[in-house]
Amino acid sequence: MSTATPVVRARWCDIGRVADLVAEALSPTALAAWLVPDGQRRTAVLAAVARIWTEHAMLFGDAFLLRDGTAATVWFHRYRPIPAPNRYADRLAAAAGPDEERFLRLDQALAGQRPAEAHNHLALLAAPGPAGARRAAAALVGSQRWMDTLNLPTYAEAFSETDRDLFRRHGYADREAIAGPGDTTTHPMWRLSPFWADRSGGNGRWPVRRITSRTRNGRATGWALR
Repeated sequence: MSTATPVVRARWCDIGRVADLVAEALSPTALAAWLVPDGQRRTAVLAAVARIWTEHAMLFGDAFLLRDGTAATVWFHRYRPIPAPNRYADRLAAAAGPDEERFLRLDQALAGQRPAEAHNHLALLAAPGPAGARRAAAALVGSQRWMDTLNLPTYAEAFSETDRDLFRRHGYADREAIAGPGDTTTHPMWRLSPFWADRSGGNGRWPVRRITSRTRNGRATGWALR
């Protein structure tokens, strides 16, 4: 990969930084307010949950940081089924506390619409701060270059019109919106690899994975922003 690439692969020691960026970027949004109604707890809870998924991406995907550490992306390689994080039910309960069920509800809403076709999944894009739009674009473009070398389509969920516009500008096509919990709306987006066009028939409708809720010790498993 060219040294001109604006992102670097995150390492295990960067997980805390990535999680903090995700929490800072997500905290002001309507989705975050629904997930964690208590504003005093919100950022800490979001960071703790984001850490679980960033760690998991180190095993089943990739995470990237802008070279200056001001924006991050978290990806999962979904060319085969991915298990839940180790001890996920217990870890989510400890991270989210009384808001655990809200994270699980969001997970079910998103996972039921995720493509069954092999793809790379942009689970988290975080670029907080006044220059967030520019940094988000740089982080997306840089990490997308890495993903394109794997010769798979990419999938993302946009939670705002700003994110939708960003993804559209970089080759993503809109799919049917998902009515989420708490009056939230999620917009799935799909992008073909530059090397994929002859194999996938364009940005057509993908097969959808229908899931059933799994339980362990009486608690459902699986969350997203993933």
